Amino acid sequence: MTSARPRPVVAVIGNGKPSRRAATEARVVGRLIVERGWRLVTGGLGGVMRATSQGAHEASSYRDGDVIGILPGPQASQANPWVDIVVPTNLGVARNALVVGMADAVIAVGGGAGTLSEMAMAWQLDKPLVGIRVGGWSGELAGKAIDERARPAVIAAEDAASAVAEVARVLRRGHRRGRP
Repeated sequence: MTSARPRPVVAVIGNGKPSRRAATEARVVGRLIVERGWRLVTGGLGGVMRATSQGAHEASSYRDGDVIGILPGPQASQANPWVDIVVPTNLGVARNALVVGMADAVIAVGGGAGTLSEMAMAWQLDKPLVGIRVGGWSGELAGKAIDERARPAVIAAEDAASAVAEVARVLRRGHRRGRP
């Protein structure tokens, strides 16, 4: 029996109350992630998380199980309706570590303090990190180093398509979970 190589998992992080542009870009990001054959993980709630999850369901290649939501609370019913696999954690904001930790790459779309914490974790874990220039922390940190670590800066993307193309580029170069 041969084992199939696991599909890449891409985390999308961002505001619970995004700008119109951020929500639009997030929805396109979700669709493009699934069209590439990857899985999507988010915090499972509203805003960017909901838009991305909905976009994933709009992909022509969508399969049940493509959208994973890691919830901060204990109730699966808190998940947005586009989440296929609901993981209620009862960890509060500590669940951000799970969202980022299970990803092969992270795309930030806008974002406030929660997104900033996830971007910092991705940076510390040496995950490929793309920031879409839509305002918030993703736009603020796009193209910049978060600290003095000797690694590439947060990859800047102008839109969803360029963000997903950047993730494809780094994944082709072999940057996957457990293999920096």
